[in-house]
Amino acid sequence: MELPFAESWKIKMIEPIRKSTREEREKWIKEAHYNTFQLRSEQVYIDLITDSGTGSMSDRQWAAMMLGDESYAGASSFFNLKNKITELTGFGYVIPTHQGRAAENVLFSHLIKAGDIVPGNSHFDTTKGHIESRKAFALDCTIDEAKNTQLEIPFKGNVDPKKLEKALAENADKIPFIIVTITNNTAGGQPVSMQNLKEVRVIADKYKKPVLFDSARFAENAYFIKTREKGYENKTIKEITKEMFDLADGMTMSAKKDGIVNMGGFIATRREDWYEGAKKFCIPFEGYLTYGGMNGRDMNALAVGLDENTEFDNLETRIKQVEYLAKKLDEYGIPYQRPAGGHAIFVDAPKVLTHIPKEEFPAQTLTIELYLEAGIRSCEIGYLLADRDPVTRENRFGGLDLLRLAIPRRVYTNNHMDVIAAALKNVYDRREKITRGVKIVWEAPLMRHFTVKLDRL
Repeated sequence: MELPFAESWKIKMIEPIRKSTREEREKWIKEAHYNTFQLRSEQVYIDLITDSGTGSMSDRQWAAMMLGDESYAGASSFFNLKNKITELTGFGYVIPTHQGRAAENVLFSHLIKAGDIVPGNSHFDTTKGHIESRKAFALDCTIDEAKNTQLEIPFKGNVDPKKLEKALAENADKIPFIIVTITNNTAGGQPVSMQNLKEVRVIADKYKKPVLFDSARFAENAYFIKTREKGYENKTIKEITKEMFDLADGMTMSAKKDGIVNMGGFIATRREDWYEGAKKFCIPFEGYLTYGGMNGRDMNALAVGLDENTEFDNLETRIKQVEYLAKKLDEYGIPYQRPAGGHAIFVDAPKVLTHIPKEEFPAQTLTIELYLEAGIRSCEIGYLLADRDPVTRENRFGGLDLLRLAIPRRVYTNNHMDVIAAALKNVYDRREKITRGVKIVWEAPLMRHFTVKLDRL
């Protein structure tokens, strides 16, 4: 008989987690103003709020940390990291930062000015925030098919070439660069095909515009190209990675995802002008150029993490676990963004809580219900995260409203996935009784979902 699939690693160290009572959770979520970001970690049983910085490092990574060079300038750990990034991407200029949003802040401070338009595929929260905080505009050019959560196509994160061409034809003088997010988180962790990346490059070259990749989950994107796109089935993840980045001028990276470290990020580029421009902001914002917000031990761990996570077995283990949870939800009839993405399951909240109007934030309501059911912390990727329109200040209800179950790398077992699925089923089974959502009682003007205060209606 065919052997079942099993993880490509074994467990070497554990961390205890605690179950809580419904009564405790009701008290805690109320004290947190119904915002799961405001919960304490010890109040959570299974934590799916993010896969960013929450993965388990390998023995090789821990060993590399012991060799970290903490020199302020010219540390060997920086050159270990730089050499690995250049090997994987071909980019010769590298600036470390403390995380992905810091990389955006440094690079965008050089590239973006008020009135600019930055087209791309579903800019994530920090990306959009850094664009809009500079009085510029993030223009979503994702394919329309991404809005249909029940449609199954292999590369739902793609840029729509017609939308991108139209944006450039009408506003080329206002567009400093094109950004492509791989994988497309806001659309449900959906990958971008190599063919689409090539199409973007052709359009960019036509209008003489550079291309930037938001690369937090580039390795997962390469996995999907290998497994879903014709002609790549026999290529290695590292070969596909190099081919992807050959189509870009630079990248920003939250290394807390596919780098499998707890903190870190970087800018990498082949353009000397971007590097020289970013240098001016790195030193005052982050630190000296050879550490830029990271210590030596974490740069060493990141170099190893990037090497390990561009191997097929490591990625397959991770993505198969996401697929396992998806199949459980299929058994229970729970709608999510199909097909399952690389790092998370995105439940289509309005299709579950059909009695909750958009003004009462269905995905956030579902997030609260899942926590009350089993102490599982997730987050909303939807109407709260979308913030208000910077001009009209109206809530933006035009996109998807999703409950994200982000799976940390190498942390939970499939037994935990069974608990998550069962808890969601219990909420789904009583969905007709959930008729009131939440209202905002306080919000920040930008990236409000992290600190928003809510009340139940």
